[in-house]
Amino acid sequence: MALPRLLITRRLPTTVEQHLDAHFDTTFNPDDTPLDRDQLAQAMRDYDALCPTITDRLDADILGIADARVRIIANFGAGVDHVDLAAARGAGIVVTNTPDVLTDATAELAILLMLSAARRAGEGERVLRAGEWSGWTPTNLIGQSIVGKTLGLVGFGRIAQMTAERARAGFGMKIAYFSRRRISAEIEAKLDARYVPSLEALATEADILSLHTPGGAETHHMIDAALLARMKPGAILVNTARGTVVDEAALAEALATGRIAAAGLDVYEKEPQVHPALLERDNAVLLPHLGSATIETRVAMGMRAAANLESFFDGREPRDRVA
Repeated sequence: MALPRLLITRRLPTTVEQHLDAHFDTTFNPDDTPLDRDQLAQAMRDYDALCPTITDRLDADILGIADARVRIIANFGAGVDHVDLAAARGAGIVVTNTPDVLTDATAELAILLMLSAARRAGEGERVLRAGEWSGWTPTNLIGQSIVGKTLGLVGFGRIAQMTAERARAGFGMKIAYFSRRRISAEIEAKLDARYVPSLEALATEADILSLHTPGGAETHHMIDAALLARMKPGAILVNTARGTVVDEAALAEALATGRIAAAGLDVYEKEPQVHPALLERDNAVLLPHLGSATIETRVAMGMRAAANLESFFDGREPRDRVA
């Protein structure tokens, strides 16, 4: 029996590619360049399965082509806001993701951004590399401590909870959160987390506001000029969620005027483009979407996608089906 035809849209860790190549008739993307709309549409006609990433926009027009062959989209990543799930359901295409395995790495990066922004680490490194450091002085690049501060988490899923756990255990931070649904009393007690009934109230009291919401229309520009105006002057905004959650122009203005102290960002609204005004701000720590970028996590993500594909073609329900 012929193996199912599978397209991997971007380069994956070698271990994952070797595993997939052994189980499927696999086509790779050796140039590792994002596929354009025409290529994605053709892939829908030529393959039984796709393994896309966040860089592949699979909208209703692409998913609904009349002569589609694809039966399953095994997304490499937990977020699926780049896939029109309603259109996939309408076309009878199964969609899966890779939850759970990104939790540790993304929470780790959220803590890194908090520390880097609070201690002005990025700014300090740029000064040193530019040859502008003249030596230690008592007032040079003074930042702030995060110990004992209030961490406000927007969204309280797995990654936010892990971030809270590490912030509390490592730095004695006070945990407050806002979410569409309040978490169980048991988890609140375990993390000593306090529910705040509105985003506005959380922004007013948080020393660090960390974003952990999905993307999409519901959360688009959730952090806007009005919300930033509610934050403390010494507050820090951290985003490891989706770039669309933040109005980047408003954030750049808030950083420029000292409305808030700093920001740490790993995601952007129009990746790989970054708002020019953010690039000009020394009090913005900017990382190139590294949330899950550990070898352990990326391999685990790939193996999770592979397991979903194998289950589907073996006639079993994929573990991580989202559509």
